[in-house]
Amino acid sequence: MMAFAGSAHAGKAGTTPPASGKTGAASGPGKTVTPGAGSAGAIPIERRQFGATDMSVTVLGFGGAEIGYQQVEQGIVDRLLNSALDAGLNVIDTAECYAGSEEAIGKAVSSRRKEFHLFTKVGHMEQGEAGWTSASIAKSIDRSLERLRTDHLDLVQLHSCSLDILRKGDCIAALELAKKQGKTRYIGYSGDSTAALHAIESGRFDTLQTSVSIADQECIALTIPKAKERNMGVIAKRPIANAAWRHDAEPKDDYGHEYWVRLQKLAYDFATGDARSTSGPDGAAGVALRFTLAVPGVHVAIVGTSKPERWKQNAEMLRDGGPLPREKFEAIRARWKEVAAADWTGRT
Repeated sequence: MMAFAGSAHAGKAGTTPPASGKTGAASGPGKTVTPGAGSAGAIPIERRQFGATDMSVTVLGFGGAEIGYQQVEQGIVDRLLNSALDAGLNVIDTAECYAGSEEAIGKAVSSRRKEFHLFTKVGHMEQGEAGWTSASIAKSIDRSLERLRTDHLDLVQLHSCSLDILRKGDCIAALELAKKQGKTRYIGYSGDSTAALHAIESGRFDTLQTSVSIADQECIALTIPKAKERNMGVIAKRPIANAAWRHDAEPKDDYGHEYWVRLQKLAYDFATGDARSTSGPDGAAGVALRFTLAVPGVHVAIVGTSKPERWKQNAEMLRDGGPLPREKFEAIRARWKEVAAADWTGRT
């Protein structure tokens, strides 16, 4: 069982940052822990100081892609997000391209805006390079503010733009302007591999969102250590590898297809055969999520769902399981290093 203690940097969602916009120190797994905030039914859940920002984030966040792409009914979104906030959630991450996700989130929880940190992404409003112009990004941010029913965002991220576009710099300058205008408190890059590395080394971003899981480990050596050195907040996307182990046969049309292929070769004992159906902290999902959160430098893992009860269940799983044992973490890393092909790069 995890031990929980108060934090001197607990942070408060929706607050104004110090004038410098840079406070706090980098933290690793288990260093900043606090009971979940909110109602009497809150789940004690670890919080980590989010890089050099003024935010203390719950290690389990909510990702808004699924509710958008699956066109989840508004009533279900209302129940899902409000129950998650009641249980202690304080990070909601979405994007302008996630179908109706921003609108649904705005309708569901804008009245509780001070209780959570709100992140979104820009870059797909227009097709091709047109989506990365200063004008397009400015328009996209304004549209996100309207959809999300808020006057500011805690974080706006560039959504997997290419290395070439990053090098031009216009899209970064557009985010920096939005930050100066008070439309967002911090700016970040969401992406993988060499583009993510360039974003980190540019020194212009507060945060990095990148794919990291039992089936996606390139970033553990390539980018996350450098982000940690620069005291950037790090968000893990796809932290349970799209639960690709659940498929009995190759899911050719599924987004997690590549992860399924990798997992067949990795053959982790907890994600093969009958073990795939084990629930709880030591089941495939529990080990996968705890692995991601054990990666040094990761602050929050974003998990999407369309089931109102799922966020609380995942929080309880983390509470009950505690940190992944070091020997288990090292065994998963060793297996990756033994099996991973050169082209097993980060999945954007």
